[in-house]
Amino acid sequence: MQASSETLVVASGNAGKLSEFQQLLGTLGYRVQPQSAFGVDDVEETGLTFVENALIKARAASRASGLPALADDSGLAVDALGGAPGIYSARYAGEPKSDTANNAKLLEALRDVPEGERRARYWCVLVYLRHADDPVPLIVQCDWRGDILAHPRGEGGFGYDPLFWVPECGMSAGELSAEEKNRLSHRGRALQQLMEQLKG
Repeated sequence: MQASSETLVVASGNAGKLSEFQQLLGTLGYRVQPQSAFGVDDVEETGLTFVENALIKARAASRASGLPALADDSGLAVDALGGAPGIYSARYAGEPKSDTANNAKLLEALRDVPEGERRARYWCVLVYLRHADDPVPLIVQCDWRGDILAHPRGEGGFGYDPLFWVPECGMSAGELSAEEKNRLSHRGRALQQLMEQLKG
């Protein structure tokens, strides 16, 4: 498979994710098209796991576009909340989706949880389908471990990034440069693993 001639449809309407995928995949020669370019709307995520939801999204995008599709499903799992918000991370505070509202709800949920007991992981599952009926999709998953801050820090990233403390960097994910986040993050590392499989 030659990356230079490969067009991928990314099954997401999330501007932050699309930007990250374009930065990472573009350097490898992939031509990335958002699903909106093919009139594909967000599909209902009826799965109970990140893997199931990523498959649902990738299949819908591939079927509508006739192209290979890449989908991710990702979210934040907080130990003290039994893994919540998990697969509901994007809609944690309800509709319409709002990073600000989600962050406020998370802080409220952790109000009585002391520093040192706010461990969390970002999870990312990536699914690559060669075509809509691909029986052997490529699936990778990665996590990114950190802690939840009591107050947001930084203006970068998206989602829960301003609250996600990255111990090895001494700053929040919202304070990292795009390049540093792509190197360290659950999504960046999952994408690098996927690319290794695609080259194989």
